[in-house]
Amino acid sequence: MKNEHLYTQLPGSDEVPPPPDELFEQARRRKGESYRPRTRHLAPGGEAKYLNRLFLESSPYLLQHAHNPVNWFPWGDEAFELAQRLNRPVLVSIGYATCHWCHVMEEESFEDEEVARFLNANFIAIKVDREERPDVDTVYMTAVHAMGMQGGWPLNVFATPDRKPFYGGTYFPPRDYAGGIGFLSLLQRIRETYRQAPERVTHAGVQLTEAIRGMLAPMGSEPPQNEISLERVIEAYQERFDAKNGGVVGAPKFPSSLPLGLLLRDHLRRGDKNSLFMAQYTLRRMAAGGIYDQAGGGFHRYATDSAWLIPHFEKMLYDNARLAAAYLEGYQATGDPQFAKVAREILGYLQRDMMSPQGAFYSATDADSLTEGGHREEGIFFTWTPEELDGALGAERARVVAACYGVTSEGNFEGRSILHREKSMQHLAEELMLPKEELERLLDEAREELYLARQRRPLPLRDEKILASWNGLAISAFARGGLVLNDPALLDAARGAANFILESMMSQERLCHSYQEGEAKGEGFLDDYAFFIAGLIDLFEATGELPWHKHALELAQQVQEQFEDSEAGGYFMTGPHHEELISREKPAYDGVIPSGNSVMIMNLLRLNALTGEQWMLDQAQRALDAFSTQLASAPTSLSEMLMALDYLQDLPREIVIVAPQGKREAAGPMLEKLRGVFLPNRALVVFCEGDELEQAGELLPLVREKKADGGRAMAYLCESRSCRRPTSDPEEFHRQLQETQSKVRG
Repeated sequence: MKNEHLYTQLPGSDEVPPPPDELFEQARRRKGESYRPRTRHLAPGGEAKYLNRLFLESSPYLLQHAHNPVNWFPWGDEAFELAQRLNRPVLVSIGYATCHWCHVMEEESFEDEEVARFLNANFIAIKVDREERPDVDTVYMTAVHAMGMQGGWPLNVFATPDRKPFYGGTYFPPRDYAGGIGFLSLLQRIRETYRQAPERVTHAGVQLTEAIRGMLAPMGSEPPQNEISLERVIEAYQERFDAKNGGVVGAPKFPSSLPLGLLLRDHLRRGDKNSLFMAQYTLRRMAAGGIYDQAGGGFHRYATDSAWLIPHFEKMLYDNARLAAAYLEGYQATGDPQFAKVAREILGYLQRDMMSPQGAFYSATDADSLTEGGHREEGIFFTWTPEELDGALGAERARVVAACYGVTSEGNFEGRSILHREKSMQHLAEELMLPKEELERLLDEAREELYLARQRRPLPLRDEKILASWNGLAISAFARGGLVLNDPALLDAARGAANFILESMMSQERLCHSYQEGEAKGEGFLDDYAFFIAGLIDLFEATGELPWHKHALELAQQVQEQFEDSEAGGYFMTGPHHEELISREKPAYDGVIPSGNSVMIMNLLRLNALTGEQWMLDQAQRALDAFSTQLASAPTSLSEMLMALDYLQDLPREIVIVAPQGKREAAGPMLEKLRGVFLPNRALVVFCEGDELEQAGELLPLVREKKADGGRAMAYLCESRSCRRPTSDPEEFHRQLQETQSKVRG
């Protein structure tokens, strides 16, 4: 197969030869002969008219741009060296595979031959998958923030050949419009400024680079932790609470904007009923809204409105893993079975739609899918008309489902309806004159049939990249779900994902960042280590299987060696094996994904509670000191770290359950009592007597000299290695747990 069969010279890029024929043939074979590009530019034979270097990449996002007429380069020295040689500015364009507005800008601008011709002739264009290179994304996103602009994706930043940003923004329409400048005009202005006023460009690049370094630099170590008021933080969230819809007032609405776990911990600590109400009401409203996939389970990325009705239809692994954990905690804190049901549905969605054959979890699914006419359209896969309900369910059941989920002929989204519930199940049952249990059964059956019916529609694109960090979040969710819901299948799913990472995503005993097309890629970042360690701790506590604890300890030691800021405390995002960028970030923001520092601090505190290792407690306290200025001045930016601070200040309880040798099931009655108690700041160890307990005692001092009660399991509830009277009576154990809850509240 020859190059000319696949390739037509990219417009305006005469200086840059195409890659060798054999590389294209190799890439083509890897992707299969059935590979069909998504492009509007076709050669006479039906193949893609344009082909650029991104065809050689494995990232789904980069591959989406492999047939643009733009002469894209992947991130790397080749592109910047060419920019230096040709004295051209660099466009660094960053996005991800399931980003709706990234698709829009690709179709409008990067598929436009006029735009591509100008870009190829005057710039060096680089495409970056932010999920593959979060370090690059952070640097250039910070540049846009430093310019006083709103961040987001697609992120388009202009840089000098030495990688210093000097201008940027997010989405640009292709041509000028009444409210502003189009992308082509912007390119023309950037080129003229770069040629005619290079000193301005250089000065802007230097200034922005210094601003980036300042914004990503380590922070001071004052005031001390005991001056940080968790109560004032909760008051700030109460002031911003949306009493009508739940969450934080305004739109768009992200589930992460209100830290549900922190609110539940505050209720446990202080007995504040407002904190419980905010968490409980938000969990209910989100689960009833269009942001929740009522037919298939799982949450979309965010709601574009204030009522959780109109979602941005992407589904992300990290959102669903974290929300599953939030609903599990909500279930434990309130006893509401609906929260347990939602958690099961989220985890079921991940198993069914997002699990790879090897047991790990894919990253995301797209907001867009194809219409019958072959056009991509946002949300069409997830929305319904009354006629479609009739076809899937039959007229009578469709009438009930439409009444419950708000499906009308007018629709609520571009003439179609997003399934949602405005009324409680009890209210709906009364209106429809059906017993509540019968209505629930009917809706459960109908939802499954709707899911199967829509599977016959063109599916949204699935980003099958496997990320160690996001899988760590999923492992935590499944491990916690298996424990709280007493579901061995969920524990098996957690084990499968953990084993995949340990067996397929380790290189030279270091963690890799991603896995695609059968190959692990990239050095692991702080997030990869921190989130995976958290997952391993949760899996150990849920199963009592010692290897998970050992792996967590080994990886925690690697974090110390690779990422620690030995001068100021805390951890950098990158280690010594990563590319050195213009600035080295020390993550200090808990957004839709928590910062690696917040999670790692909690890991150290939990491991210290399990092992008694003093260095872990010292490092956690030192890291908290490093962020204490920000925790005091802008605490809502580090809500996850505040939960670590709450853990530290709460003296975590140590729970050891010892079953007779070979009879782990004897621990079941004790675990059943534990499942119904919300006690998040605790360390849990479950073992059998004999060799298992002896091996555990070598690493876990808190299990030494503990034993079962003959043929019954014995429970030990301790604090600072001082234990209450051990008991083999589940009811007595439950009473002790409840007393402990009361003691937390003080």
